[in-house]
Amino acid sequence: MGAMKFSHTFIPTLREEPGDALIASHRLMFRAGMIRKLSNGLFAYLPLGLRSFRKVENIIREEMDAIGSLEIKPTVVVPGELWKESGRWDSMGEALLRVKNRLGADFVVSPTAEEAVTALVRDELSSYRRLPLSLYQINTKYRDEIRPRYGVMRSREFVMKDAYSFHTDEGSLDEHYQAQGRAYRRIFKRCGLTVIPVRADSGAMGGSGSEEFMVESEIGDNTLLLCRGCDYAANVEKAGCKGDDGPPSGGEAPPLEKIDTPDVKTIGELCAFLKTDAKNFIKTLIYRAVNVELDLSGAPGSETLVRTRAAPGAPESYGEVFFAAAIRGDLDVNEAKLAAALKASELSLASDTDVVRITGAPVGFAGPVGLSSVPVILDETVTGMKDAVTGALEKDVHYRHAVWGRDFTGWLTADIRTVKAGDRCPLCGGELYEKKGNELGHIFKLGYKYSSSMGVSYLDENGKSHIPIMGCYGIGLDRTLASVIEEHHDEAGIIWPVTVAPYHVIIIPIKYQGAVRDACDALAAELEGAGIEVLLDDRDERAGVKFNDADLMGIPWRVVAGDKNLSGGEPRVEIKRRSEKEARPVPLSGAAAELAEAVRSELRALNG
Repeated sequence: MGAMKFSHTFIPTLREEPGDALIASHRLMFRAGMIRKLSNGLFAYLPLGLRSFRKVENIIREEMDAIGSLEIKPTVVVPGELWKESGRWDSMGEALLRVKNRLGADFVVSPTAEEAVTALVRDELSSYRRLPLSLYQINTKYRDEIRPRYGVMRSREFVMKDAYSFHTDEGSLDEHYQAQGRAYRRIFKRCGLTVIPVRADSGAMGGSGSEEFMVESEIGDNTLLLCRGCDYAANVEKAGCKGDDGPPSGGEAPPLEKIDTPDVKTIGELCAFLKTDAKNFIKTLIYRAVNVELDLSGAPGSETLVRTRAAPGAPESYGEVFFAAAIRGDLDVNEAKLAAALKASELSLASDTDVVRITGAPVGFAGPVGLSSVPVILDETVTGMKDAVTGALEKDVHYRHAVWGRDFTGWLTADIRTVKAGDRCPLCGGELYEKKGNELGHIFKLGYKYSSSMGVSYLDENGKSHIPIMGCYGIGLDRTLASVIEEHHDEAGIIWPVTVAPYHVIIIPIKYQGAVRDACDALAAELEGAGIEVLLDDRDERAGVKFNDADLMGIPWRVVAGDKNLSGGEPRVEIKRRSEKEARPVPLSGAAAELAEAVRSELRALNG
């Protein structure tokens, strides 16, 4: 098969930008004829875009195969019964696209595949001899995003690689988890991406260990905290920090004292009213949590709580529980950390009505002193406070001189603070700074969340039944491809790393006729014979149009041939690297060999 001719493919390039495109990848994928929009959040790949998409897909497939993960292809439409078993039929909310067939049976258009893969393994797993087992799929997903935006960076339909592993013990899980992490680093390197691996919250996926792979982005959905002194990096939902300077300890605090604070509710108003600093206050918020798996036996208010199972074999959980979260007044509660500490699937601030019912006072006057109707979660910063101001559970009244351990204690102490720029690194004590980032991949140690709830088991060497421990490892292909463009472009268009470029070389004849056509055809054939992918621009267009399109499409190497350089003396062509400013003349006789070696050299560098 010869080189692809421009006139034989379908690359509808555009000069204008789509009106709704806010980021470079959306603009350039649309203008370069890579994608077209069918509906809000739904994009079709055209031939040029699909070539690059398949290259990302193949890189991922090669690295998954290399670590022994086995490819499967589950269905996209999954029985709703499986999601009810796992408990996520309700907890996933409106992002889950639920459908019924003509018989009225429930189905899910998969946003992720834990349930499907777990069900497949459950039906086949019998002996420990089959473990460890790692399976992956590269498949279409659908999430009914409220506001899809940024092109394929956040769309409703997308393609993901999901891998799921099953193990007899945590040691085996950790070994494969680390192998997946190394594979992810290789995948992103081969795609030419600079990624930031960060500690992350497992969120609705559940589990213990979790690492995200981020790319820096001005429109990133995630806030990252990074250290200037070491390699610490974490998502704000997970980030920790070293304890900072709280209120001065001083001597022994005076006895607890009630003070009138008329019409003073916020920390800022209290600071002004008492002429002191927010670090001297305890801020207490009331939260409503759903599907709490934390054992609350003996906790305040627990005598009325009932534990239930979402499905046979699923872990027991409390359907709805109210908590108080207390934190130093100058800090904010990190709701992802709080949900993780409570092992809750959902978390939200309590309504004003519930706050009055629980605390006996309006919003703004809650505090840990005397609060006995709900469990109190103390942030670690509160346990060091020796002379604090806090709400007194009465309207327009606060306590001062509150001392932890003397006047109040908590039911649970945890790190629930939101870390911010300027805080100190938990590893080296260096200053933390913020970046915005987008998640490309995420690996989890799921634990027993799905294998237990869905009844997966195997027999050990003694014939005893056990539940396997699981891991989950995902990469978004569309988002990865868009992120390559975000990192590699200029004002003229895309600058593809050679590993994911739709073609390696574009040949542009000034006029595709006569001796120029013969030379271009021969050069293209020689390059194709050497394994180099070539697009030959045979269109009857002005040279400037062809040059602009070549830059827009971002093909790594451009060859220009015209009568002037091919006639008289030694025939020459001009070669230009997309990332470089100037072209240079090269003898036609050696052009194919030089280009082939340049392409192979770059492929070796990225794939090595």
